[in-house]
This record gives sequence, C-alpha cells and structure tokens, in this order.
Amino acid sequence: MNNATQHRSWILGICGRVAGAALALAIMLVPAVLATGSAQAQTYTFSVLHTFTGSRDGKNPMAGLVRDANGNLYGTTFGGGGAYPGYGTVFQVDTSGKETVLYSFTGGGDGANPYAGLVRDAQGNLYGTTYQGGDLACGGGGGCGTVFKLDTTGKETVLYSFTGGADGLGPVAGLVRDAQRNLYGATAHGGDLACRPPAGCGTVFKLDTTGKVTVLHTFTGGEDGANPQGVLVRDVQGNLYGTSENGGDPACTHGCGTVFKLDTMGQETVLHTFTSNPDGASPMSGLVRDADGNLYGTTSGGGDSACNTGGCGTVFKVDPVGNETVLYSFTGIGGDGFWTDAGLVRDAHGNLYGTTFANGGTVFKLDATGKETVLYSFIGGADGGGPYAGLVRDVQGNLYGTTSQYGDPSCTGYPGFYGCGTVFKLTPATATTTKLTSSLNPSPYGQAVPFTAVVTSSAGAPPDGESVSFMKGATVLGTGALSGGSASFMTSTLPVGTNSIKAVYGGGSTFAGSTSKAVSQVVNKATTTTALTSSLNPSKVGQSVTFTASVTPQFGGTVKGPVAFYDGTTLLKNVSVIGGAAKCTTKTLTSGSHTITATYNGSTSFTGSSASLTQTVN
Repeated sequence: MNNATQHRSWILGICGRVAGAALALAIMLVPAVLATGSAQAQTYTFSVLHTFTGSRDGKNPMAGLVRDANGNLYGTTFGGGGAYPGYGTVFQVDTSGKETVLYSFTGGGDGANPYAGLVRDAQGNLYGTTYQGGDLACGGGGGCGTVFKLDTTGKETVLYSFTGGADGLGPVAGLVRDAQRNLYGATAHGGDLACRPPAGCGTVFKLDTTGKVTVLHTFTGGEDGANPQGVLVRDVQGNLYGTSENGGDPACTHGCGTVFKLDTMGQETVLHTFTSNPDGASPMSGLVRDADGNLYGTTSGGGDSACNTGGCGTVFKVDPVGNETVLYSFTGIGGDGFWTDAGLVRDAHGNLYGTTFANGGTVFKLDATGKETVLYSFIGGADGGGPYAGLVRDVQGNLYGTTSQYGDPSCTGYPGFYGCGTVFKLTPATATTTKLTSSLNPSPYGQAVPFTAVVTSSAGAPPDGESVSFMKGATVLGTGALSGGSASFMTSTLPVGTNSIKAVYGGGSTFAGSTSKAVSQVVNKATTTTALTSSLNPSKVGQSVTFTASVTPQFGGTVKGPVAFYDGTTLLKNVSVIGGAAKCTTKTLTSGSHTITATYNGSTSFTGSSASLTQTVN
C-alpha cells in the first residue's frame, strides 16, 4: 500500500455491497504499516474509555466524536450492531466509560456503514450520513447512502436517500448545520457520472428542513477538484469551505486535490491546488477555520518526498486569499507519524491537534511555531491502533478520539480489520515546577555538596515516589527519589570552578515533567596538610635516609603533583605524589644538623602546603 489515499480509496471506491470486498483488501494490508510506536512525550495520560467487542456494541469506528455539555461522547461505528459483520451503530460513551448503543443500522432503507461522525443540535438530536443503504435500487442493491436524524429516544428518521445520480452517492463526510436547521454535506461520488465513470466525482449538497436536497456544486474532476471526503466548515456569511481528495492539478495523477470555497450561490473558488511536493497531496479531511479566516487541514500524502518515496503527508494553512503554508511535513522518522486522514482541532493559543494512521498511529500537537510533539503513540494492542478520525477537545484540554482497529484481540472486526477499535481519552498531565537549591555554595573541592530539588504541582499535591535527575550539562550526576515533593542528592566530585547544575523531573503517570533553573555551584580549591618523616634520625655520614612527605587533602580526592625536597635552600629532588605520599632517598648529607623541607606546590584542585624537620647526621 503506497499511501493512506489508496487505503481509503480501496474502501470507498466501489459502490454497493461489493465495497465490503474492497474494504477487506484494504485493511488486510494495514498490518504491514502497523508496528510498535515510538515513545511519546510524557505530557498526557492515556486511557481507554471503551473497547469495542464487535457484537451489539459495534466495531471499527472510522469517525471522530461529538461531545455534549455533560461530557458524554457520541460517535458511529462502521460495522457491528447486529449479525456479523453488521451495518454499524450510533453510540454514546458516558463520562464513566459506559457505552450505550443508541441505534443499530439494518443495512436496508435506514442506511448502512456510517463512515462519518455526527452533528448534534441544542435539543440533543444527532445527524449523520451513512455510506450505503437507503434506496436499495441504487448501487447494485447496496444503496447509495443516506442522511439521517436520531432523536433523543433513539428513533431514526431517514431525511434523504441518495439516488446515485446528480444528487451524489456514498457520503463519507459528516454534516454541518446552520441556524435555520439546514444541513450541508458532500458525497464522495455521484453527481456528473461522466466524470470518472461510472461513479462520478462527487457533490456538495444542502438538505433543508422539508427534506429537499439542492446540489450546490458538482465536481467535474478538473481544476475544481474531485471526490470530497471531509466535513465542510461554514463561516458566518454562509460560505462553505472544504477539500477534495483528487482533481486540481492535471500534472498529478488523478490530481492531488484542492481546497475550495463555495459561496451562498454555489459559486466555487479554488483557494489552493495541491502539487504533492512540497505542499502535500490528497487531503481527505475537513478544515478548521480561525477568527481571521485562515483554514487549517492535513494531506494524507505529499510533503517530504524523501518519506515513503512520495511524501507522508502535511499539516497546512491556507489564508483567505489562497496562499498556502506548510506548517509541518511528516517524515516517518523518529516516530513523528505519517499518513493522516484526519482533520484538526485548534485551541485558543493556536496549537493544532490531530492523529496519524500508519505505524500504529499517533496523536500529535503542532504549536504555533511548527514544532510537532507526539502526545501518544499507539502500539496496536489494548490501546487500539490506526486512528482514522480527528479529535475533540474539552475546556480542560482533554482530547478524545477513536481507533479503527485493535483493542480486544479476541474481537473479529469488520472483514479485513484486526480487532474492533477503541474510544480513548488523553488527559493533560498536571503541570509541575522544579526548584533546585544547594546548601553549601561556594564549597571546597572534595567536600560533599547537598542539592535539594523541590517539585510542586499546579494541582496542589506534589509528585511522590518518582525520581529526579541531577545533571551537569548532559551528564547525569545522580538521582534522588521524591518524597513529599522533595528529592536530595549529594556529590563530592564536582571540579574546581563554576558548575552549572540542573534538576530534571521526568514526569509521571499524572504529572508533566519540568526542569529547574540552573544553580551555579562554585567549587574552590581545597587545602592540604603535609607531614614529613625521616626513616633514620640521627643518621651517620654516608647512610641512606628516606624522607616521606604525606600530603592529606582537606576533605577527599586524589592529590596529584610534585613535592620538592630541600636541604636548607638546596633542592634535593622533585618527586610525584603517589598514593598520598612522596619519597626522597639520599645518602649525601654531610655531618651536622640539616633543615629538611618538603613543599607540595598544589594542583588544579588543591592548594599547596609544606613541612620541615631537623635531620642530625653524625
């Protein structure tokens, strides 16, 4: 499988019941790109809210979630809900993680295989699309998709069934709703059936409250784009913005996709045409719009041409006049992720959050400077894997999403899927602050210096039981365990001079890591004491006498350097200190009294010292 675009195209490229075979072929290839993910930055705590079992509760969610004011999550599954493999469900997961199936599709006139997420009104009604089902005379007996409403009692109403003609077929994208309760969406196929026959290149439609569909734009597969698959975004003037997977630049095979705008009259303006490298290719998700009218989205391919021989996707920005900026190109190196079918969510600080699909999948954050941080890497186990959909974020900064596969290893997913998927939550780790102090500064060389790191948290209760690393530059001097938010470390090995010491708390299951400001620990030379002894005193002329100078440091450490032995002012010999001592042997002393002096001249770590004795020679 060359890229995620091919993956989804296999899933969605065939209308009717035979789409299941295409789906199986596509997903069977997924394990080739699902592998153990890399370590993630410890800034979020990951938890699985629900693991799909593949029976009544549904299987293989391909869409994201919508959240109500009470924190309940609503979504769809592509399969499950009834007899194997099932035609999908609408579900709710409450704040405790309990899942409730609100509706199970039967595959008939009520719809089948919802690929898109939901939109919710103020009364709690849910609106969505199904890829198949509806009018079973359409699509070879499988139906060409529906728009549906689910009320708070779980009653489903089909608002519209696509006919596979000018109105479109196979809606993959979700819906957007205006103040007048009109619904807007896109179909991946249908419309102009002369465009890439027999499926067509898709439409953008409006569904009013009477059930009337108006086709706002029919894609021709040329410069205007083809095969829109992402949810639309609407501004206050009623203009619609979206992406098309294909079309646009004829130099790209089938086109590399577009970003487009539709005004209230249905007039389309292509804001950006993708060229693959370096701007990206095949956008398969919707857009998010900021207050200045800038649009943000992802491409599943293109970008860095060195990645996977064609690019692994991008995160991009398109300004109101159509200038595109690539904010990040996925490299597939170092666990940054690649291949994203999912849209983005944006916080008040301009940070963007999204998911990637391949190599197990990731959840990532992109800050306003373009720095990417992997918040979590899926391992394809109980945590799930292969997230297709984007995220929803609450006011506390928690992120919620779905994985299309894995979770329960005993679950038989939709044909070709591995496992049945999960609903997950990422909770921001509690912020911490680390402060480092030294209780002896300056200190003499060799003396043990106590350092204390105090880690406090924004939640009040500090971390406990975890470790803090005490570092000089990139070198770990040692570690200390936190107790009541405090960790201690003592060292006597710091060299003379100014040492920059930091304390690094790496974070834990609920706490984010933090690093202290550097402490400039000044280490001065330590003093020494020299003692001098004679092996024979008094001695006779011509006898061999050994003088031993023992040099003792103030606190500890290895004394190095020479000791000078003098007879009065006459240098006898320079001898290096070995094992704390220097020895000088002589038999040249004349008869009489001699003042013998041993002088240690110091080193980079120690100050000098000396000692004398009177040697009597008979």
